[in-house]
Amino acid sequence: MKKTGLYLYYAIVVLAMISCHKKKLKEVVVEVPLPIKEEKIIGNPDDVKANEGVFSLAKLNYKYNELEPFISGKTLEIHYSKHYLSYTNSLNKLLNTTEYQNTSIEQVVRTLDLNNTELRNNAGGYYNHTLYWENIAPKSGGTPKDSLASAINADFESFEKFKVLFSEQASKQFGSGWTWLIVDKTGKLQICTTPNQDNPLMPNQPVSGTPILALDVWEHAYYLDYQNQRKKYIDAFFNIINWKKVNERYLKAIEN
Repeated sequence: MKKTGLYLYYAIVVLAMISCHKKKLKEVVVEVPLPIKEEKIIGNPDDVKANEGVFSLAKLNYKYNELEPFISGKTLEIHYSKHYLSYTNSLNKLLNTTEYQNTSIEQVVRTLDLNNTELRNNAGGYYNHTLYWENIAPKSGGTPKDSLASAINADFESFEKFKVLFSEQASKQFGSGWTWLIVDKTGKLQICTTPNQDNPLMPNQPVSGTPILALDVWEHAYYLDYQNQRKKYIDAFFNIINWKKVNERYLKAIEN
């Protein structure tokens, strides 16, 4: 009888402990909501306006995110609405006090004094970026057609050899700068690079001519997407080259 009572006592204690433990579990279990995926807010390039002056921003014919996955919307937004806008506003401010107020940007960069560093950098930054935006487009890439294709085959033997040479020069450009496909004074195509915001139209360039294709190799053009892997950015660039526009520039350059 004593053993039965003892067993009953232990059973009551165990049941009480289980009940208490369940109660504590109910008290500490808290429902945690699942994280909500934040949508990236990308602005509209049409909303970006330069300050009043000689030059306005070149209009993008695509939205910031339409070049993905090759260039992210965030990279393009920062590049266009911060860097390019800054060059444009700074250039307009400089030109208010110079003889260049009624001059094309091509004439500005052809005739500027290279010792005028501020004008050199901002005029180059405006011209170079304006060309760069026109070079690229969604659903582009592939290979050039028509007259440009024939010229590339004549001057580089093939498009594949051109692509290798262009990529090599872009990869080897030390620090910030640009890689160009130009039409030289003899009408032939050449590949060259320039540091900072210089370009082949400026005076006293090692290689001079009319640019028809520009690749920006400043870090702000690719670092968010590719970090230090510039070569991947260069490879991606060939997927968004607007060869139709490059061909138009080529035809215009050989006519002049």
